[in-house]
Amino acid sequence: MIALFSRVFVFAFLCVTVTPIHAESNANQLGDNLQPLLSCLSGRAESFSVAVDIDVLVDDKVQHIDGRVVRFDDQSFDLDLIHSDYSVRIRRRPGATAFALPHHKTVFLGSGDVDASDQLSPLGITDRMVGSGSMLTMVMPMLQQTDSAAVGHMLTGLLKMDFNADRQHWTLRDDTSLQFHNDGKQIEINVGDQHRAALTIQDSLPEMAEVDDWADFKQVELKRQELERSIARGTRRALEILSPSRLLTSPQQKARQVPAGELRWIDGQRVVLLNGTPEQIGDAHGRLLATESQRCIDSVLYTFGTVNTIRTGRWFRHDLDAAYARLSPHIPEDHKRETLAFAKAINIDPSTAHAINVFPELFHCSGFAVSGGATKGGKLYHGRVLDYMTTIGLQDAATTFIVAVDGKHAFANIGYAGFIGSVSGMNDQAISLGEMGGHGEGQWDGVPMATLMRRALEECSTLDEVMTLWHDSPRTCEYYYVFADGKSKRAVGVAADPDSIEFIMPGQSDPRLGEGIPEVLALSSGSRLEALRERIEQRYGEIDVEAAQWLMSRPVAMKSNLHNVLFIPEDGVFYVANATHHAPAAEQPYARFNLTELLQSMPR
Repeated sequence: MIALFSRVFVFAFLCVTVTPIHAESNANQLGDNLQPLLSCLSGRAESFSVAVDIDVLVDDKVQHIDGRVVRFDDQSFDLDLIHSDYSVRIRRRPGATAFALPHHKTVFLGSGDVDASDQLSPLGITDRMVGSGSMLTMVMPMLQQTDSAAVGHMLTGLLKMDFNADRQHWTLRDDTSLQFHNDGKQIEINVGDQHRAALTIQDSLPEMAEVDDWADFKQVELKRQELERSIARGTRRALEILSPSRLLTSPQQKARQVPAGELRWIDGQRVVLLNGTPEQIGDAHGRLLATESQRCIDSVLYTFGTVNTIRTGRWFRHDLDAAYARLSPHIPEDHKRETLAFAKAINIDPSTAHAINVFPELFHCSGFAVSGGATKGGKLYHGRVLDYMTTIGLQDAATTFIVAVDGKHAFANIGYAGFIGSVSGMNDQAISLGEMGGHGEGQWDGVPMATLMRRALEECSTLDEVMTLWHDSPRTCEYYYVFADGKSKRAVGVAADPDSIEFIMPGQSDPRLGEGIPEVLALSSGSRLEALRERIEQRYGEIDVEAAQWLMSRPVAMKSNLHNVLFIPEDGVFYVANATHHAPAAEQPYARFNLTELLQSMPR
């Protein structure tokens, strides 16, 4: 559902600004065909109506969407997107905005002021919706041209489109074709056999309805600033995710230093070293990763948040704030101080920073630990596979943190800019941790999973201490874990929810995991668990670094595989692979990190 609405919502909402990317070709004829659409894009047509009919292939299933964009004037528009399962309608007027969800019979209404940049006024919306992180910035000057002939020639030269006289359509590469009808007022677009869109520029406008005219709908009042910011930032970030520029796919690998922090690049991966008080660490985190943190926040709060609101009928930020209110009493005060310093450093509201840090309550994954007779030389290998929504672009914020808080154990935290909790980590006491999400979303009267993980890294020196921390702490939701201790070469699997906790030892049989394999823990589910077990048995006694990384390859890792980590805690070494926009982490090279050496290089 996220993939569908990330593509279709952005396409339909901005169809009058991005469609020419597909409709570009070469000649005066193309310019003539584009003239009606360019009239809308350039602002020459103050008002217009464009109907869209879209078939898009998502997860091997064709999804059909009917849509319409109507611009009434510089301040007012309507947007309708109708799908069999999820639909949205937006009405914007000079003094108010409505975001309606017909399937849920709910409308969110906002009135009052809006941000200068993060708002939905039709006037100048193209410049606000397309940021530097999207490839669309390269074609924006052409899209805003008033001379259609010049645009036709520019697009022809750049995209090399050809006109097929026999079929009377334009072709781009081998898989994209376009046809124009009714003097350019109708455009048909086909991308292979997978995606199809038809646009119709209509001659007349529908009647402009009142912004609050929603009979039989439940009305939820919001601040208009919050409503428009969510849609604007979510759309802008979605365009970066769907069409990333080199700023995201090939970021500049430039080292930086600030008080209490340093940014390095190791084998193309972002590494941030932080040390000092919670306030110093939070400040350095924000100053070194301000841009990446904001992209991460936009992905979670606004792109995912908008889609989740459409899916559930509830305002996502309200859900997140409600979760934080219940989780907050169980979060250590020094973690809150660090979060406040981070929020101040990147100039965001503290409540936003707090809310974003409970988002990992939704992660889902796989993990294993193998040692003794299962491995070469009896070494302990602990692998963790994080499978979680690469579709919302968290990979743009992927960061390995090396953190040394005054008076606590130092640790490596494989995570994302803006998050201070942990989902994958290892400390200087040779303790490594990985989690796997289960069910029970909404059971939030306990310590957030990511907070508990970080506390273990900061506070625990032995596997027994980690187990005691989990046993004695109030817990949330349903989670599974693999914990390991390189000093004793011991590992343990954990199944925990708010009411119960169970420790699973290597080699132990379990109805959820199958017959035990000596000196092996293998936690996953379904076919992924079967594949993991088969691979372990195939390489039993021969598992080394290369084989352990192979254990985490597809299909043990899902298409949504965000990062993989292989811990060798007794050596203080770990390997990390991160997803890109085009491939899961399991298909990317691993970077090697030595925690001991990194800590020794850090000024303390």
